[in-house]
Amino acid sequence: MSRLFFSLALSALLPLGASGAGLDVPRDTSFTRIGNYHHVLKKHPDFVLMPDTLPAGVREVLDVEYTAIKNSPYGDRKLHADIFRPDDGDVYPALIMIHGGGWNSGDKSLQRPMARHIAARGYVTIPVEYRLIPEALYPAGFHDVKTAVRWVRSNAASLGVDPDKIAVSGCSAGGQLAALTGVTNGSDRHEGDGEWSGVSSDVQAVVNMDGVCTFVSPHNIADADRRLLEKGTTTISAVWLGGTFSQASDNWNEASAINWISDKSAPMCFINSALPRFCDGRDDLMRNYKERNILAECHVMPVDVHTFWFFTPWAEQTIEYTVDFLDRIFKRNLMDKKN
Repeated sequence: MSRLFFSLALSALLPLGASGAGLDVPRDTSFTRIGNYHHVLKKHPDFVLMPDTLPAGVREVLDVEYTAIKNSPYGDRKLHADIFRPDDGDVYPALIMIHGGGWNSGDKSLQRPMARHIAARGYVTIPVEYRLIPEALYPAGFHDVKTAVRWVRSNAASLGVDPDKIAVSGCSAGGQLAALTGVTNGSDRHEGDGEWSGVSSDVQAVVNMDGVCTFVSPHNIADADRRLLEKGTTTISAVWLGGTFSQASDNWNEASAINWISDKSAPMCFINSALPRFCDGRDDLMRNYKERNILAECHVMPVDVHTFWFFTPWAEQTIEYTVDFLDRIFKRNLMDKKN
């Protein structure tokens, strides 16, 4: 694919547009890189945000529409993706990137710093928008991610992507969604009814950064019940899942990746902080993967900050772990030839 052809093909994809007729989409904009940085500084005054710069030789196209949800309460609801890739005509593996924010806040711009630098290492990185709690509860946002995978595979030629080499990564809530996406390869019950039906939403690798793999743990269940009893409100995860475990046990189980592992599940790389509560289900998943001879590995950052991927030097180390893992899966033959 020539650089000119790639440019023309990419420009033919739908650009950013309004959500359509209807009410404004409700959004919680409280979670940002800068806001989180100032919060973390209270305990760690020496922390520095990783610079958000575009490396030489990387091209970006922001706010490309990847789907439109027809007849939503907010009109034809358009969801968007950013695209970063080496500025050449080659075909690369894709990495779809899912932001965090407790299924309630944040946006795809949170992933741009890492996306830009991973793209420089020979990937097409694609941070995606998905529906959050103020707009829709589970499984809407998860189904959006499945739709995004199908969109990438359907538009592989225009994006300069190898359709057989698609990975997904996520941070925090995005890590939970990434794990669930990769574990449920081939699961019709998790597919949803979004666009690009008939195209596979299977992914070939997952990178999970501090995202839980189960909601059904004793402390999660007890915490949601206690908050409801004492404060009349519950945990953000319980809100997303439609209620406490006793009220919405089907969703709690449906959204827990460890319940859906199969021989089709994708290899997974965990990158965790030193905070144990973000590891729920990880060890069980890794044991199950080992029994099935599916690759799973874990790296733990020696830092008590959940959003380590925002900060130097852990952001750079996260990129290294991610690229090394993806290279071993997608570029093994190329690496063998170089060696």
